[in-house]
Amino acid sequence: MFDFLDLLDYPFMQRALLAALLIGLAAPAVGTYLVQRRQALMGDGIGHVALTGVALGFLMNTSPVWTAVAVSALGAVAMELLRSSGRARGDIALAMLFYGGMAGGVLIINVAPGGSTANLTSYLWGSITTVSPEDITAIVWLSVFVLLVCLGLRRQLFAVCQDEEFARVTGLPVRVLNLLLAVTAAATVTVAMRVVGLLLVSALMVIPVVTAQQVTRGFAVTLGLAAALGVLVSLSGTITSYYADVPPGATIVLIALGLFAVVSLLALPLARGRARRALPREAGAAEPAEPALTPGP
Repeated sequence: MFDFLDLLDYPFMQRALLAALLIGLAAPAVGTYLVQRRQALMGDGIGHVALTGVALGFLMNTSPVWTAVAVSALGAVAMELLRSSGRARGDIALAMLFYGGMAGGVLIINVAPGGSTANLTSYLWGSITTVSPEDITAIVWLSVFVLLVCLGLRRQLFAVCQDEEFARVTGLPVRVLNLLLAVTAAATVTVAMRVVGLLLVSALMVIPVVTAQQVTRGFAVTLGLAAALGVLVSLSGTITSYYADVPPGATIVLIALGLFAVVSLLALPLARGRARRALPREAGAAEPAEPALTPGP
């Protein structure tokens, strides 16, 4: 039987668990807004752009986390500007992020002194043993920024994600909020890349959200439950990867998918009950109302 406290004796596991906790909170918080506006794959596009930022970090012999933040934020802003200007559909802009980011990362890492594609492995798939104290500092600051934006501007961001035209009529700075959400998503991707990996980070931004949606109806409740589920799968996946010696990113995503399947099955009776309760109301609404009596002349 495993002693789950012995992993806390290792500094690298302390850092990995702290990173997993912060990632579990931040990723679903941003993902709730992306799912709301049907941009669930935005994290994938930003992750590919962040790969170029990581490679630039190796090239300039500096922290890959901060160069990834800068490059992915620029890529996310460019995609949002293209989408909102109407010059390119959202899916086309996302495709350009995918291909350009991956190609740029592979090219730069191969021209960097002593660089090779092997150096990108821990960033692509995640690695709990490579989370350094410097990475933790960056992850803490970026996670605080993400949570402050997602929670402090919850009403404004929800309005923009729900209906941009209505939000614009009410006087909200729609363009600024859209750009801020894009930058926040970029920060989230770079927060998660050390544990989950750039190629799988989008799953942690989306799966806990759609899992929470199976049993919740309000936006705020969905946001809270998604964050709780994100923490659960991140910590359990990191612990499992330590004992089973498997990649943490893949483990976290598979646990999240398993939890989604279980919750979906358990939520079926609830959904059927709601449907049965809704039928009498719909039938009553379908019956023509009697005309109101009006007084004669």
